[in-house]
Amino acid sequence: MHTPTPVDILAIGAHPDDVELGCGGTLAKHVAAGDRVAILDLTRGEMGTRGTAELRDSEAQEAARVLGVTQRLNAGMRDGFLENSEANQRVLIAFIRAFRPRIVLATAPKDRHPDHGHASQLIVDSCFKAGLQALTSEWEGKAQDAHRPEHIYHYIQYYDLVPDFSVDITGYMDQKMASIQAHKTQFFDASSQEPQTVISSPGFLEGIEARSCEWGRAMYVTHAEGFLTERRPGVALLTDLL
Repeated sequence: MHTPTPVDILAIGAHPDDVELGCGGTLAKHVAAGDRVAILDLTRGEMGTRGTAELRDSEAQEAARVLGVTQRLNAGMRDGFLENSEANQRVLIAFIRAFRPRIVLATAPKDRHPDHGHASQLIVDSCFKAGLQALTSEWEGKAQDAHRPEHIYHYIQYYDLVPDFSVDITGYMDQKMASIQAHKTQFFDASSQEPQTVISSPGFLEGIEARSCEWGRAMYVTHAEGFLTERRPGVALLTDLL
């Protein structure tokens, strides 16, 4: 497995395509700003109705290329049965300590797919425990130093949750949609012979764009992505607000 290098932002998804759908525009914008960004998929999406794990692996790497993200790894956890267990926490703690992010972007706390909510709490718990000096971990046989991310923000997925704050992604919507459509097996394809799912209908992608427009309208910009916070956000000055 590729050895992670430290990043500013680590976006974690339960499945390949979670990150693109929830915060692809934000990631693209931070990459363009010069921030170091990585994606970690907890599972390979092997329980999905469409596609195979191998196809989804290649689609995930293409989506990362579209976003400009140079590091995308997979934790190899069990799709469909993702648990906030000690074993999974220890795996994720090692990744967090290897990437050493300042900011972690996590799945939604509650969502249509049970894996999303389970992953959300797994991420929160693992971020905290990754900062415990007494909890040991290794990467490629070498002991790791403790590291606790400063911030955890949850991107919003299928359910229409009310964001605590939004990020202006005006100018990055096309890149976001291109990264989503890199997951060709999962979304609308008129030539596909695979079974239709909720997310493979043409209306699903239209809904993603409509939601970004609505969040943008609320903050007087064209497109935005919404996030939930683990703790109350604050600003140094009133003038820091858009």
